[in-house]
Amino acid sequence: MKKETDIMKQRRQKINVLKESGHALFPNDFEVKHSVKAIQDAIPTSEEAPSNTFVTAGRIIAINRFGKSSFIRFRDTTGQMQAYIQKNKVGNDAYALFKQMDVGDFIGITGPIFKTKTGEWTVLCEQIKLLTKSLRSLPEKFHGIKDPEKRYRQRYLDLIMNQNSRNIFIMRSQIIQNIRQFLLDKQFLEVETPMMQPIAGGAEATPFKTHHNALDMALYLRIAPELYLKRLVIGGFDRVFEINRNFRNEGVSTRHNPEFTMLEFYQAYATYTHLMDLTEQMFQHITKNVLGELSFEYQGDTIDFSGSWKRITLMDSLVEIGGIDPQILNDRDALIAFANDKNIKMKQDRKTGKIITKIFDALVEPKLIQPTFITAYPVEVSPLSRKNDQNPELTDRFELFIGGREIANGFSELNDPDDQRERFLDQVKERESGDVEAHPMDEDYIEALEYGLPPTAGEGIGIDRLVMLLTNADSIREVILFPHMKNKSGK
Repeated sequence: MKKETDIMKQRRQKINVLKESGHALFPNDFEVKHSVKAIQDAIPTSEEAPSNTFVTAGRIIAINRFGKSSFIRFRDTTGQMQAYIQKNKVGNDAYALFKQMDVGDFIGITGPIFKTKTGEWTVLCEQIKLLTKSLRSLPEKFHGIKDPEKRYRQRYLDLIMNQNSRNIFIMRSQIIQNIRQFLLDKQFLEVETPMMQPIAGGAEATPFKTHHNALDMALYLRIAPELYLKRLVIGGFDRVFEINRNFRNEGVSTRHNPEFTMLEFYQAYATYTHLMDLTEQMFQHITKNVLGELSFEYQGDTIDFSGSWKRITLMDSLVEIGGIDPQILNDRDALIAFANDKNIKMKQDRKTGKIITKIFDALVEPKLIQPTFITAYPVEVSPLSRKNDQNPELTDRFELFIGGREIANGFSELNDPDDQRERFLDQVKERESGDVEAHPMDEDYIEALEYGLPPTAGEGIGIDRLVMLLTNADSIREVILFPHMKNKSGK
């Protein structure tokens, strides 16, 4: 802290010198005409330098002073470049101004480019202007910021110092753009639904609660947009999607952030099998466009998105991958005993469907490295899914797993209002017995269903987890610009 204080004092002294000299510390009249990339694109293949004069700007990231001349490195969003500043080229006043500049300052530069003796194309400064004077010094350039806590709390420093972090968020933007364009090309309509809802529905999760003063009513940050998107299908929009935030009042981990980004989309006259096909196409489209190929490395595994992906029922996966004796799958007591033997903790009063999915989470999910659709989930863990025609104890639902974690959840939608009411009533009983994440009753949604929801399939995809996959990130905090953190005081 003492060292930083000394540096700040030195910089404040420089600021005072600049003020006394009449220099503006934060001007806003420099017009940038060329990005670093535009300059680099203009570099000829021959040795002869172009005659262009470039006008560019960026943050100084390194300075090497040699008396009456200096080399600097500066960077903008598109890249970094070297500039050469000579006292006899820019003039005494401009060079005196430059001597008050530090790493971290923003500057404007005007001049042509030339190739140095070491073969590097460099901007030859004819004019230089201070655009922003920084007070704090940047972290040491060779080591950057290694402490994750500091990187997440001060993401701006992480982005300044770490090219890999910048690349992750550039790729995140590209992934979302590709998702959006893919769905638009499939005639889906992009919509927005409420972030604050009177009933937190569409998923089983604990919501954040707030209060609207003017209406004097409780509202909840949404845990999912599902029920509102299905209202739009009822209203006549056959294909809709939304990319936006969800909020769940749950723990923070390498896989969970209480505020996260989801894609949800709904298609009328489609089934869950149609959406599995569409999901394969979407992921292959995104990966090909962003990475250039359909296979990539993730945390030591090579994941391949090509071809048709594996599809297996939940029960079969427990037997084939989880190693469970198929004889016990319909025996609740035997399942509990099996879970206890495997140290899988759960409430003893859980229904069979929740016991099965808890065992699946522990024994099967971590092994699903290649893209795999798990289908046929029990009704009691799928309150919004359509029952299967052949086996009404199961639903027409899938979850997609890649890299050992859930990436997507989709199903043929339950559009029978009477069945939906009964499912909600079962969920209410679960809530009354202590399950705070069980789905609440939503009479308004049931009324909407009574006007008629066409046969529809819907799906939700976790954008953050998809970005983790494609950027080889081991924590969700690496792919969220400003992840939630505990206060520094720990309170």
